[in-house]
Amino acid sequence: MQMIRNDETICAPATALGGAVSLVRMSGQASFEIIRTVFFPSRKNTDLSKLKGFTIIHGEIRNRDELIDEVLISIFRAPYSYTGEDSVEISCHGSPFIVTRIMELLLRNGAVAARPGEFTQRAFINGKMDLSQAEAVADLVASGTTESHRIAIQQMRGGFSGEIAKLRSELLRFASLIELELDFGEEDVEFADRNELISMITRVKELSDRLAGSFRLGNAIRNGIPVAIVGKPNSGKSTLLNVLLNEEKAIVSDIPGTTRDSIEDTVVISGMMYRFIDTAGLRDTTDVIESLGIQRTNEKIMKASVILMVDEVLEDAVKINQRAESIRKMTEGLEKHLIIVINKTDTCDASHIEKLKSLVMPGKAESLLFISAKNNQGIETLKDSLAKLFLNENYGRNDVIISNLRHYEALTHVSDSLGRVVSGLAENVPDDLIAMDIRQAIHYLGEITGEITSDEILGNIFRNFCIGK
Repeated sequence: MQMIRNDETICAPATALGGAVSLVRMSGQASFEIIRTVFFPSRKNTDLSKLKGFTIIHGEIRNRDELIDEVLISIFRAPYSYTGEDSVEISCHGSPFIVTRIMELLLRNGAVAARPGEFTQRAFINGKMDLSQAEAVADLVASGTTESHRIAIQQMRGGFSGEIAKLRSELLRFASLIELELDFGEEDVEFADRNELISMITRVKELSDRLAGSFRLGNAIRNGIPVAIVGKPNSGKSTLLNVLLNEEKAIVSDIPGTTRDSIEDTVVISGMMYRFIDTAGLRDTTDVIESLGIQRTNEKIMKASVILMVDEVLEDAVKINQRAESIRKMTEGLEKHLIIVINKTDTCDASHIEKLKSLVMPGKAESLLFISAKNNQGIETLKDSLAKLFLNENYGRNDVIISNLRHYEALTHVSDSLGRVVSGLAENVPDDLIAMDIRQAIHYLGEITGEITSDEILGNIFRNFCIGK
């Protein structure tokens, strides 16, 4: 467990080593005292203790007579800093030697090395942000696509916190009415109409369910949408992967069964990351190694959000339909998208393609696409189809989308508790039992924002941050 140590002044490099410029951060009550011992302003008679916050000054970092570097110092005074404490940021040259020497000086003069996430942990403790916003900081640092960046920014700026605050406010109002009725239980007083209460709780439950329901999309955006490329051997799966990646990632051969294990890489399409997985061809085989590859293909199908079933344009339509149906049966009841991709259109004329279109039967909400991976034809249409699968979900660009498993689990607990409340009100369950479920729902909402939490939860969250953040 990561212990909280607000009485210490912490420091850490805040940028990766090796760049032209580096940043060293320091935060805590002794920040200005420590920096005065090692920093010498260019402008003589400058008193650091009297400088206002948001001031940048030029000078040198020295160890007695040894010049370490010429730097800029940024001053932040509590509570107007990232952590809410007195803070200093040192902008120096990016030499690893220089950064290490500056860190050594700060540590020697009373600072301690910051742990992963300790600056953001202090920001949370000092009320600069709630817990869900703090978690969004890590997501923002790790964001690699337009959509993952958008979700992280929205959460960090309080979009998700605002939704949780609305839910919690409604539940607290409801709980107060129930508690009042419990206080006046002997007098048989009713402070609120039961139908109105059921309506209110149902509305709050629907909001929590909608937030929880966005997790599938949010998690896919955050971690990348897994796309399994499957089909019979030699149908062009590896060629398609190479075209999508714009590099020769997979071995392409006319020999069936060349791909015997999964090959995986990522591509950003319309601001979202897709993890494409080229798998072993699906067919009956006595080759032990190839059989293991096919087994892994089935495992990848079960884990994928999207399945690209690749077949050849000259293949019999009955066999194409059979393969598609076997995938449907394997994934029945699961939230997966199947796209049937007919490859090698460069090997036949247009009339054959039109005939095949009438014979291959995509299921409801499935797509049937014709491409030539070899000639790069139809690839943009395929990418557009992939993007629309998720951009056309029931969530708009301004809707709050959750991507954190901890938030999802808390919201499902909220939903379960509120479901019991609705049933209890309809069945005239005693108020004390209803109040218990309401308090439980409020508790789980508080866990999301950190109003109710434990040191263990905080430790688990912040230890996954990078040092310096």
